[in-house]
Amino acid sequence: MNPAIRLGRGLVYVGLAALALIFFIPLVWMVLSSFKSNTEIFTTPFSLPTSFDFSIWAQAWEIGNIGRYALNSAIVTSVSVLAILALSSAAAFAFSRYRFRGAKLLLGLLSLGLILPLQSYFIAQSTIFTNLGLTDTYWALIIPYTAMGLPLATYLLKVFLDAIPEELFEAARIDGAGDFRIFRMIAMPLLRPGLATVAVFSALSCWNEFLLALLYIQDDELKTIPTGLLAFSSRYVTDYSLLFSALSIVTIPMIIIYIAFNRQITEGLTAGSLK
Repeated sequence: MNPAIRLGRGLVYVGLAALALIFFIPLVWMVLSSFKSNTEIFTTPFSLPTSFDFSIWAQAWEIGNIGRYALNSAIVTSVSVLAILALSSAAAFAFSRYRFRGAKLLLGLLSLGLILPLQSYFIAQSTIFTNLGLTDTYWALIIPYTAMGLPLATYLLKVFLDAIPEELFEAARIDGAGDFRIFRMIAMPLLRPGLATVAVFSALSCWNEFLLALLYIQDDELKTIPTGLLAFSSRYVTDYSLLFSALSIVTIPMIIIYIAFNRQITEGLTAGSLK
């Protein structure tokens, strides 16, 4: 290998490692600080904790009502992700395999979901939800989360289906398979890498969404983790040990999920261009 190329790759790896450390070190510091007292956090902020006592995590879980918030986030996220996967896969199949009048127009309208900021249609959306009595319900979050996740998911899955040879679907039709059977038996199994990617990205987006959850949910029993943590931090803003414990409990599971599905995410982002 050319020495210049080897040097360039080495510099790239060093840069990526440094960038990873920039994001990773504050996370590690937060978790370690959750095992310290407030005095230790201020006097020796960068030292290791003297002991790893998880009782403070249990205290944060109970006082902060994190279990309730986590359950609400899990319900909203799971229903939203399932809806996104079902609707986007069906829409992608229709756009990829059917030729009908207005398809480009519909795709163009769908692309508006990738362009328009949430603030541009929030007032109209809020008025509709208020008139329908959807505020302070799970549906006030599930509906917009699903709508916001559909454009990117549909485009991503359409790329996968476009890369599948048309002859495969034609052979199934010759054998007597209908549209739904082709979608269920051929398209869906081939879409698994893309579906995994969409599921992880959608889950992270729904789990961490803050603005709509803050505006539509006022009942503390229905709050999701981001807004629940806001209420918790405002009450215990000076108890950093308790606050860091709550943040660690919420943050670590999502990082584990992302790491566990990292291979599927990578395959999902590249498989469509390699087929």
